[in-house]
Amino acid sequence: MATRNHNLSDYDINSVPPAQGMKVGIVVSEWNDNVTGALLHGAVTTLQKHGVAPDDIHVETVPGSFELIHGSQLMAKTDVDAVIAIGCVIRGDTPHFDYICQGTTQGLAHLNATGNKPIIYGLITTNDMQQALNVPLRQ
Repeated sequence: MATRNHNLSDYDINSVPPAQGMKVGIVVSEWNDNVTGALLHGAVTTLQKHGVAPDDIHVETVPGSFELIHGSQLMAKTDVDAVIAIGCVIRGDTPHFDYICQGTTQGLAHLNATGNKPIIYGLITTNDMQQALNVPLRQ
């Protein structure tokens, strides 16, 4: 449980256990690929920094964020230890944003609750493209 004064975004590389020998699947949305591509790069770099071998990182793409659910479900059926789902949904003028965000969140949560492998939620939701581009990336 987090303490009140602890920023959960703080990252101390020494506090993360080594990940040598782990296999990680990443499912990344092609929609808003200027953002999701950068997030993918950050995820791969961070995994390697913690000892995951490049050959043990398996990346698959899906068209959009809603498809992260199905892609993550399929990836979890492979020999990976965990799945990272990466997507970016930017608010528009229609309720589409709300439906995609809610459906994707519920779908990924359902996979976590019913599956036997963790699905890491990497969906960012922003009001505009500038907010999406301002998301800090760990290197």
